[in-house]
Amino acid sequence: MCKKLLVTGGAGFIGSQFVRDFKNEYAITVYDKLSYAGDLKRIENTEVIYRLVDIVEKEELDRAIYCDEPDVIVHFAAETHVDRSIKDSRVFLDTNIIGTHNLLECCRGRNIKFIYISTDEVYGEIKEGKFTEESPLKPNNPYSVSKASADMLVQSFIRTYNIRANIIRPCNNYGIWQYPEKLIPVVVYKALTGQKIPVYGQGLQIREWLNIKDTVKAIKLIIEKAPNGEIYNVGSGEEEKNIVVVRSILNILGKDESLIEFVKDRPGHDVRYCLDTTKINNLGWKPEVKFYSGFLSSLKGGLEETVKWNEEHIDWLKSKLC
Repeated sequence: MCKKLLVTGGAGFIGSQFVRDFKNEYAITVYDKLSYAGDLKRIENTEVIYRLVDIVEKEELDRAIYCDEPDVIVHFAAETHVDRSIKDSRVFLDTNIIGTHNLLECCRGRNIKFIYISTDEVYGEIKEGKFTEESPLKPNNPYSVSKASADMLVQSFIRTYNIRANIIRPCNNYGIWQYPEKLIPVVVYKALTGQKIPVYGQGLQIREWLNIKDTVKAIKLIIEKAPNGEIYNVGSGEEEKNIVVVRSILNILGKDESLIEFVKDRPGHDVRYCLDTTKINNLGWKPEVKFYSGFLSSLKGGLEETVKWNEEHIDWLKSKLC
């Protein structure tokens, strides 16, 4: 029998990719409050059930889950933008911590598996080497603190209440339908509209880039095969400096690097993240989409495909910024 999945944040960036890719394999219900970053266009024609639900509202959430009776909750819903968390962290505490706690409480006494989508940022920065799942959590900004707090809440509910759950810590995700406050869509939009492209510091921060198509495959594998209580890093092994990514995008678009404007670095900016993915590799997953196409390759890389998608959907980007 097809599993009944509740996908929180299913109209968001990564959640909608999960819905689009696996709509025919599961009976999916999407909960999304449609904040500024949510958009039902991402899941048009998927024929999944959608409910306007705010996970911070406990009674509303409990009633909805009681009616829908999911087998699995895949929890994507979150406030995710570090810059916004620095300006005003309260909504991050509400959604990312209280919202996650409400969902966990709904799982108590019910036979529901809980899949929590965390982030590599809970580890803080690492200048050399890689984080394993046993590395201590040392978040450095309000966003990552809120995600680490929820991460630890999930672990406590596994231990204290014996709920069935797994935690997934992915690296920087990129792909289609990403809200234009993140690096790649911001650079594309500003380049196409002739605006200056702000780059923090000298753009030397290093990130590990993973396509959302690979991320959701990892999540599906964990839903189906992961032992209860296990935590998994999900990374690509493809690291790049932010400034190199910016220059690569400009090159793809045929735009001049004079558009780049170096600006004051943001407070507490982590220098580098990098994940050891041995554990999920052993479970049977590895990334398939390469960030760059590679020398003499006839295939487009994930970055090029993403840039081209954003170029073709410039009106959508503009609608989000105007």
